[in-house]
Amino acid sequence: MNSDTAAIALAAAREAAAAAAEVIRHYWRRGVEVELKSDATPVTVADREAEQAIRRILQAALPQASIYGEEFGLDGERGGLLWLVDPLDGTKSFVRRTPFFSTQIALMERGELVLGVSSAPVYGETMWAVAGQGAWLDGERVRTADTAEMAQASLSTGNVKTLTGDARWDALGALIRDSNRIRGYGDFCHYHLLARGSLDLVIESDVNILDIAALAVIVREAGGVFTDLDGAPPTLDTRSVLAGTPAIHAQALRRLRR
Repeated sequence: MNSDTAAIALAAAREAAAAAAEVIRHYWRRGVEVELKSDATPVTVADREAEQAIRRILQAALPQASIYGEEFGLDGERGGLLWLVDPLDGTKSFVRRTPFFSTQIALMERGELVLGVSSAPVYGETMWAVAGQGAWLDGERVRTADTAEMAQASLSTGNVKTLTGDARWDALGALIRDSNRIRGYGDFCHYHLLARGSLDLVIESDVNILDIAALAVIVREAGGVFTDLDGAPPTLDTRSVLAGTPAIHAQALRRLRR
């Protein structure tokens, strides 16, 4: 992706995230009715209207790009430029009146994640990154910590249901025992903390690429490492995350592979 296209894409993604934030704040104030999708996950009018607002802006800015969204599926082909959109990641938090939800917008070029915007309008921060241009929090550049020893590391877990059913559960227990502290910030929050140096490792075993695509770009551009639990880079089929400072990620990956 050339610099002109990158600039257009970033401006559009940030504008789209801001438009989604307006929709989300409106329904946050007034409340919404909740429906269940076929997979038993909740969805609201806020999810749908936010995605529609995002799609209008992204399509106008880069008409050559396809869009794959949480609520309205794939519009176009998977090759070439592909927007990945979750308009309201954390709907369960949204309907239970906790601020741990966000809008996630990423751009993939021929299978590689190249841009990400993560907007948490009620929590109160927005992060973005473009490949090769660093990671930014509300206009200030951020970097991961330089933590290298597990005894000094802060860990956070999100969705780990699948992990509890295999041998890696014991490996996670050992990681927790050897670390400095364990938390469960979840959703966008622990990736933001990781990217700005306030956390050292994030582990999740049950995610969707739309949940984490933008965050992968942000963590990487902040100097971190972002893979699945087997050490592979994110793809459209990714279902797990191991993200951390380079040294802590490497140590955790070795333990989980045993």
